Formats: sequence, C-alpha cells, structure tokens
Amino acid sequence: MIIKAVKLYENGFLTQPFIMGGEEGQEPFDASVKYRSSLQNFLIDTGREVILVDTGMPKETPDTVPDEKTQVYLGTRIKDYVSALADLGYTPEQVSKILVTHKHADHTGELRSFPNAKIYMSPEEADALDFKSDNIVRVSYKDGPFYNFRAHEKIAEGVYLIEAKGHTKGNSIIIVEDGGLFYMMHGDVTYSDEALYANKLSVVFEDKDAARDTLNQVRTFVSEHPTVYCSTHTPLGYENLEAKRVLNLNEPPKVIPPKDITFNEATGKYVCSVCSFCYDPEKGDPEHGIPAGTRFEDLPDDWKCPRCGRPKTAFNKA
Repeated sequence: MIIKAVKLYENGFLTQPFIMGGEEGQEPFDASVKYRSSLQNFLIDTGREVILVDTGMPKETPDTVPDEKTQVYLGTRIKDYVSALADLGYTPEQVSKILVTHKHADHTGELRSFPNAKIYMSPEEADALDFKSDNIVRVSYKDGPFYNFRAHEKIAEGVYLIEAKGHTKGNSIIIVEDGGLFYMMHGDVTYSDEALYANKLSVVFEDKDAARDTLNQVRTFVSEHPTVYCSTHTPLGYENLEAKRVLNLNEPPKVIPPKDITFNEATGKYVCSVCSFCYDPEKGDPEHGIPAGTRFEDLPDDWKCPRCGRPKTAFNKA
C-alpha cells in the first residue's frame, strides 16, 4: 500500500477564532493567533488500483489575496490537481475510484478530470452536487460499525469510507489500514490539527450537534488505535503522513507559525473561503437579484454565498 499527498497550495494561514470558535463563538479566541495552512488531497495505491481521496480546487479558481480581516488563506497555488498528480507519477486514466469527503469545491473541483473513475460519496453530497453521471456511487455505509464509528462501507482491501456527518450533512472520512497503522484522511472535521488537540470545532458546519458527535468519535478512535492523522488544510497533513507520525492527544506538536504573507493587488473578484465559489462582479448573481456590474463591496449586507450560504465576511479578495 502506498499513500501519497497531492500537494496543491502552500504557505497559507488559519486564524484561531475560525478553527476553534464553532461552539463557544469566536470572541474568546485570539484573532492574532494564526496557524499554518495549505491544501492537499491524498492518493492510495493499493497495488491493484489507484484511489483518490478528493480532487482539489477547480483549475480556473483564482488565487485569493489576504488582508487583515482574512480568516482562511489557503496560500499560493503549487500546481493544478492533474499536474500535481502527474508529479507523483500517475495519470487520470489510472484512477479507478474517487472517494469524496464532502461537496465543497476544494475537495471536488477536478472530479470532471476523471471520467472513467467511479465516484463514491454519501447520498446527501450526491444530491447537493447534482452530478448527472453514471459514475456516481451513492454510498449506503452498508457494512455497519467500524470500531467505534457507527457506519462504514469497505471500498477495497484495507480502505474504508466512514460516515462522519456535521461539517456537511453527508460528510465522510476515509481510513486506510496498513502495516499496523490507521491512516485517517478527512476533509474538514478539523481545519488544523491544533483544533483536534484542543477538542474544538471550527465555525463551519451544517449540523453542529453532528459535527460535535463526529469529533468525539474521531478523538475516541485515535485514542484507541495508532493513527496517522492526514488533514487537508494544514501542512501537518502531509508531514504526519511522510513521517508516519502516530497521533497522541496528550502530546500536541509544537506550533510552527505561518510564514510572512505577501499582499498582492486584488482583481475585484472574491472567493468564498469555505466552498471556493468565486463572485465575479462582471457576472453578478442574477439568480439572487444581483445584476452584472455589481461590485462585491456594493452587495447587500445580507447577501450570502450562492453555493454554501456563508455570509459576505467569509469571502476573500482574489
């Protein structure tokens, strides 16, 4: 079994209120405290087939430009997904299955690049994405409990898709069992490992109670089994993987501050920090009464992301 990180963005940051303020509110947390952020997805080579866990950001999504109010900055793009995959020695034609953690665009952006792969996702996420494809496999978690998790479906030998609702209504995680270790690849159960150690929810969830339940299940599992925690939005995701570092909730790693950020000139476009929807003022949002030519700054205060429903404050300059 070979597991590799598909590295897409680097040198970003996440603020403490964003990654830890889901239950207590953001006020108790320090907005000046920032953690490293990145974007990577994962590849599983079983020796018989190549399986992807999520497929990154759409190639055409513009990079964002952070400012002093930015809570989530993915960083600068390293490669588009297919190019990053090629750097690992794989082509789209080799991929037989894709396991989708959840519907957001930074996890599903290049599903279109793999027309021959079977795409596994929960029924809720399949409904939300509304893909018209015979390749979609609606997972029923037919194989019952997986250790302390309530429901799962075996995808291949040693590869399991686990029900993990909360961040979205149909959120899932993937666990790979190999060589006496469990590799847990998740979307956004936590945005950064620091929140896992602190037992805090992020501010992004569709069902807070379910998100808390999922985080509790994750913490129980990693306490009872040797687990390599492979996150999507922190460099610790691939650093843990490359070092085969087993997580110990009683020994959090030393926090490494993010690098200094270069502030570039903005384009007038804005990108949702949660689902990566791009608001383009030249197009507006006519389905919601916003005509073409409307600047982002002139949108009504109650305007929300057409894709995920987050408020204007969740958007970053592009």
